[in-house]
Amino acid sequence: MNWLTVEVFDGATSGAGWARAWQDRLVEAAVSRGAVYWDEHEHRWGVVLEFAFPEESQTEGFRQSPALTAALDTAPDPVNGVLVYPHRGGGSGSRQPRRHRPLTSGGAAALPQPDPDAERVLPCTAHVEADRAGDGPGRPPG
Repeated sequence: MNWLTVEVFDGATSGAGWARAWQDRLVEAAVSRGAVYWDEHEHRWGVVLEFAFPEESQTEGFRQSPALTAALDTAPDPVNGVLVYPHRGGGSGSRQPRRHRPLTSGGAAALPQPDPDAERVLPCTAHVEADRAGDGPGRPPG
């Protein structure tokens, strides 16, 4: 089986509402290009449509179809809210959402604090005068 998954995220309107408006046309376009299975999954963040084709060329034909192109153009967020990929998907498989984890190398670590004494200039004359008087750290008192 060759799968094509379309994920549409909620935007100004709901992804489920978008799917209800386009479902009949998308299923018709998929079946006319050889789809043997299709399914829809509603999530709280949007909707996932899955289509299965026996041949890869049929999958690609549906992917390039005017019906799918027009439907994706009218998605609630057509720029950032649409994913189309060639396998099954649409979630982690669990009923609970995934917890966000920090990225191991994504800039999550804090930068070191700058040393406040790094640019401080100390006068050297105080140590020289103390050494001359015999009070410096290199001479014993007395």
